[in-house]
Amino acid sequence: MRFMPFIFIILCQFVLVACSSTPAKESSEQELYEDAKRAIKIRSFQQATIALEELESRYPFGKYAEQAQLDLIYARYSGLDLEGAKLAADRFIRLHPQSPSVDYAYYVRGIANYYLDGGVASQYFPMVDVSSRDPGHMRLSFKDFSELLMRFPDSPYAADAQQRMIDIRNRLAAYELHAARYYIKRQAYLAAVNRAAYVVKSFPATPSVEEALNMMVSIYGKLKLASQRDEALAVLKLNYAGSKSFSEGKFVAMHKLEPGRSLLSVMSFGLFE
Repeated sequence: MRFMPFIFIILCQFVLVACSSTPAKESSEQELYEDAKRAIKIRSFQQATIALEELESRYPFGKYAEQAQLDLIYARYSGLDLEGAKLAADRFIRLHPQSPSVDYAYYVRGIANYYLDGGVASQYFPMVDVSSRDPGHMRLSFKDFSELLMRFPDSPYAADAQQRMIDIRNRLAAYELHAARYYIKRQAYLAAVNRAAYVVKSFPATPSVEEALNMMVSIYGKLKLASQRDEALAVLKLNYAGSKSFSEGKFVAMHKLEPGRSLLSVMSFGLFE
């Protein structure tokens, strides 16, 4: 009788070990997909991403595989994982080039690149200035949207993609103009006028063109390149006669050009002034 408590304890330990060693039941493909859909519905995008990634890894050729890959693009993008959304979109395009939903993958890839340059803040706060940032992702976004419009002109995402392409062109032009202003401050006038001319040639319908032409007139005048100055002035008058570039018919420079600097000052970016 004295040994009964010890026997009972040992039996309990065996039961606990047996229970702990019993493998947990794995969720089926349908259960994982339903878990992901529920998480998306309540906007728990991180949880949805986990469920969709598990579904994809365990059932790569299952009933829900293609839809899960599509939902993963949405879950990552909505969870502000822009790089992850790009990777998911790339993978879907590569694996399902003939899918009726592949236009969505192109669109989200373009959107992700669009916001990667400005950062997440620019998506919610449009006043954030992105003109001074290198627009590398913007160029990729423009390429993505161009491909979307070329392949799927009737896509429901085509109209928005087209509007964003216009905005991207405006931003690219603004970035070039920002660089030109920097060169003016450094009195690197040849570099500045080349940037301004690039804006006029490559982004002719953008709001930056007027300032670029104004800049060209000022700098060509300073460099004593009369024919180039007159040509730029003629284009400026033709397209912006009533703008702030003119007052009572006379040209008004938007940028103050400082007196010339020595070669040493230019080469040293003013460090020895």
